[in-house]
Parts: sequence; structure tokens; C-alpha cells
Amino acid sequence: MAAKKGFELHQVLQYRADLERLRKQDFATARHELDQASDRLAQERRAAADLARDFAERHGQLTSVVELQLYTDFFARKREEIRQQQEQVAILDRVLETRRSELVQATQDKKVLEALKERQERAFQQEQQRKERDFLDEMAVQKKGRD
Repeated sequence: MAAKKGFELHQVLQYRADLERLRKQDFATARHELDQASDRLAQERRAAADLARDFAERHGQLTSVVELQLYTDFFARKREEIRQQQEQVAILDRVLETRRSELVQATQDKKVLEALKERQERAFQQEQQRKERDFLDEMAVQKKGRD
């Protein structure tokens, strides 16, 4: 029997598999960055809530305008930090969706080549089986002719 025929697009398939692996890493990195940014946003919101509670508890005890101004400035700064962190989370969410799309596309591209490889392997096997049958038929005809 003849040696197995190789898949002509093996290097392309390998490239697609490598590309898919890279896309998975990019997606995982983007997911990690989004998770970190979301955690930081939650921390900022908790800090603002703690500050609001502290202010409510001390509201009657504040005696100077300076103390009130400090709280006001701190509230404003916290609101700005929260707004900036929300924007960062939104940006990272869009990046994650882009990475997800790239990963899906890379996976589909690889699967197309894998399916092509499988079809070629099946066709090769069928061709080999046909040749073997033909050979055995020819052997049977030759044996019958000798007898």
C-alpha cells in the first residue's frame, strides 16, 4: 500500500491554530483587565458610600466651613474618579467584545481547514480502499485465468 498523502495546507492549518491560541490569550488578557477595572470601580463606589455615611454621621458635628469644603471637594473628586473608572470599564468592555469576535473568527477559520483536512483524509482513504479492491479483483481474475 502506498504511503499516506500529506495535507497540503498543513502549514496554513498550523498558522491558524497558532493564531487561535494567540487570540485566546488576547481574550483572556482583555477579560482580566476588565475584571480588574470593574473591581476598582466597585471599590471607588464603596469608598464614596463610606464617605457619604461618614459625612451623614458627622454632619451635625461639623463646625467650620473649611470642614464642609473638604467634604465637598472630596465628594467631587470621588465622583470624577468614579466617572473616569466607568469610562475605563466601558472601553475595556468594547475591547473584550472585539477580542471575542477575533477569537470566534480565528476558531472558525481553523475549523474550516480542519474540516477540509478531514475530507481530504477520507477521500484519500477511500481512494486507497478502491485501489486495494481493484488490485484484489485483478489478482482474483489472474488466478481464475490460470486455473
